[in-house]
Order: sequence, then C-alpha cells, then structure tokens
Amino acid sequence: MSGPAAPPVLELRGVYKTFGGAHALSDVDFALSAGEVHAVVGMNGAGKSTLVETMCGAIVPDRGAVHISGRRHTALTPRRARASGVSIVHQKRSLVPGLTIAENLLLGRLPTRFGAVSWREARREAARALGELGIEIAVDRVAAALGPAEQTLVEIAREVHRGRRILILDEPTASLGAADAQRIHRLVRSLRARGAGVVYISHDLDEVLDLADRITVLRDGKRVVTVPAADADLPALVRAMAGDGLRKKIHDAVRAAGEPVLELGGLTAGWLRGFDLAVRAGEITAVLGPSGDGQAELFPLLSGLRRAESGRVRIAGRDVPSGDVGAALAAGMRCVTGDRLGHGLVPGLGVDENLDLVRRGLRRPWLVRWSRMRGHGRDARDRYGIKAIHADPPVAALSGGNQQKVLLAAWLDTGVTACLLEEPTCGVDVAAKADVQRLVGGLAASGAAVLLASSDVDEVAGLADRVVVVRGGRTVADRPVAQVTCDELVALTAGGRTP
Repeated sequence: MSGPAAPPVLELRGVYKTFGGAHALSDVDFALSAGEVHAVVGMNGAGKSTLVETMCGAIVPDRGAVHISGRRHTALTPRRARASGVSIVHQKRSLVPGLTIAENLLLGRLPTRFGAVSWREARREAARALGELGIEIAVDRVAAALGPAEQTLVEIAREVHRGRRILILDEPTASLGAADAQRIHRLVRSLRARGAGVVYISHDLDEVLDLADRITVLRDGKRVVTVPAADADLPALVRAMAGDGLRKKIHDAVRAAGEPVLELGGLTAGWLRGFDLAVRAGEITAVLGPSGDGQAELFPLLSGLRRAESGRVRIAGRDVPSGDVGAALAAGMRCVTGDRLGHGLVPGLGVDENLDLVRRGLRRPWLVRWSRMRGHGRDARDRYGIKAIHADPPVAALSGGNQQKVLLAAWLDTGVTACLLEEPTCGVDVAAKADVQRLVGGLAASGAAVLLASSDVDEVAGLADRVVVVRGGRTVADRPVAQVTCDELVALTAGGRTP
C-alpha cells in the first residue's frame, strides 16, 4: 500500500515545542488525508499527547504551523480547530452522566418548536445520527448506564453529527475487552469509508497494524518514521519506538530477596481485575503497562483511599483492611504519588515543612517543634542530596529533581515496610534520575518491599529486579528483569507478542 495521494486535510509542518527547557516536540511533520486512518505510536513521553493537543489547538507550538484543509494556522485555538472541523475524543469519557443519549448528542443544539424543546424531534434526530453510523443504542438511555465502549461510540457520533470531519481518537479502546474494541474498530472503518480523516492514538501495536493506513512513530519528541501499515510489522515498530540498545539485557544480576512482604490476592477495583502479586523483602518489582491499563489503581487501593471490590492486601503476613488509610500506614505501607505538586507536596511551604508533614501526620502532635523540624530538615537534605539556593525555599522554587527528592525523603524516613512508588523518575533530569534510582535501591537494600508502578520501560530498566506487565487490568507477563530484553518489554506493553 502506498501513501494517500489526496491533499492533506490536516498537516503539521516543522512543529517544535518545549516545556521548561525540555523538548516535547522537535521539528515534527505530520499529514492526514480524508478517508485515512493515520496512527501515532510511541513510548510514554514520546510526544504523542503534545502532538494531538497541538492539532486541536490546546497547545500553540513555539515554531511551525498547523494546516487544516489547506489553511495555515500559527495560533490555533480549540474553538478555531472545532470550527475548522477538528475534534478530539479523549480516553477519559466526557458525556454528562445524568443526561440521556439524545441530550448528550444534541447538547447546546436541541431542536425547539414554539419556544420549547421538541423532545420528539430530538429523539428522532439522535436516532438518525446513531443509525447513520450503525450504532444501535436507545437514545432514551441515560449516559451513566452505558458501558465504556458505548460511551465512546456516542462521543464519536456526537462529533460527527456536529460536522467534524477530522477526528483525533486518543486510546479509544484502552482497557476494553476484545468484543468492545471491535465495535470501536467497526465505527472507525465506517468513518474512513465516509471520507473522514482519523488520527488514531494507541499503545496496542496489533490493533494499529490491523486498523491503520499509515503509522507514525514518535520517540523523544521526534518523528522517527512514517510508514504504510501494510509495509510495517511488529518487530520493526518496536525497534523504532525503543531506539538504541534494544536487545541489551537490562540487568546482569538481581538483588537477593527475602520472604514475601507485600501480597495482593485477587485484587479487583476499577480497571484491575483479579490482580495477584507478591513483593519480597529487598526486592523492587515493577508493574508496567500503558497509561490507564490498571497500574494507576494501585495507589488508591494500597494507600487505603479506596475500598477494593474484592481481594485482599497482606503486609508482613497480616491482612490490612481495605479502604482504611490509618491501617495501611500502621502496617508500614508508604505510597508515594506520581503527582508530586498536585498531591504529594504543598508548593507554597518550605522544604523543611514539607519534609515534616508526613512525620507530624503519623505522630499527630499538637505543637510544631520548629528547632526539631529544622534539624530534621538539614539532615534529610544532606542524606537525600536536596539542593537549593538557600536553606529553606518554597518547594515550588526547586527543580523537578529536587522536588522529587523532597517527596521521597518525606515518606521514606518514616519506617517503611512496603512502599509503592508511582513514576518516581518522571520529569526529572538525568543527574536527578540517577540520584532517585540510588535512593530507591538503598530502600530495597534496607529490606523494604518496593513496588514500582510505571508506564516507562526505561524507568523499569533502571530500577526493577522483576517486572509484571499489565494490560486491560490483567497480568500478561511476570518475569525477572535479568531474563527479559527491552524489545520484549515494549512488545508486551504494546499488546503484541514478543518479537
């Protein structure tokens, strides 16, 4: 199959975007034609999100331009993008739960007669919009009663009904079963047959190879290759996504591990379904998977913020009640969030105060002992390598790497038996990443059981002794890191068989 000959309906030329000095996109070109499904793939952090947000006007590039139907835009906004026929359907569904399908489809455009809404006409128009796309869903149903696949179908139908001819679908089949995913695939093929252009974002390479006309691979913010899907295969895509050093073993040796400390049995909640896992003392086990495939459920479950539907959590041989934060902390469970400024730290407080928050929360003191807090802060800054321009700046003034060290120091200095780390090296520079890896390695060496929830193969390569790959909320692989290569991990995470 050769590339489409029709003029592009959506084109990015030389798009360049940085955030705080980090290159999110570097001189990226992209083109989509009418009647084409053009897939974009890449590892987490490759630049996919920045690319699609540039397409729909949510991000304005530093350099380059977006062309829609031949018109050049240098300062595209979401409103202008929608007016030009571009729309994005996110992985996180956006229907109004309490409204019917007809109301969601026609929201803001309900037909009226004599100054009042004509509900008969609204239901007729909504049924016609769904029927034209082959979607069989009763329009009187309430959105909250729909399954994930049905919600996605309705969202796509809504955008088509509003005249959008360029659709960006962001992980539309993430965490869906095979039958539901096929419903989405049939609709995408129908859109292509109707002449729509579809940008398709997915971690599942088997899906991409089956569905797309062309595939663009991003890596480190750069376009590596654009290839007709008929000329691509899984090993080639994996190599393009992972880059150099593909077939090197990640570790030559594994740390010695003791008895199981953190045990999860049949844990079911959210996207996780019947999840089993045991982490031994002195071991770092990584749970690796695409964003939204289940590993994000571990933080609320293990921290006690959410009650599991079923299953159990055991720490050091004792059951921990589900949904009980105090019980999890008392058992020695420490959960370090991946959203350090949103949920982990108080940006406006100083380093010493942030370091003391967890300790004070565990002790519940009536009074703050400032001299003791300052002394603990000095000691923690030295041991964790926290660098600042003066003694106790607001934590928001620190670099991302130093913020991450403050977060780790706050939690890891409190008697850890088992620890969950969410994306601990995300958004830090190379030097800080090495420091964080050293700190996590030291935690495991002290005898703690360390569980790493990650979507980054490189992070797993730098930290873990064992890797559990999760897709669709279920375990698809459980291997010692010393016995797996990077390309095998990428292939398993992306949904294909190991090449």
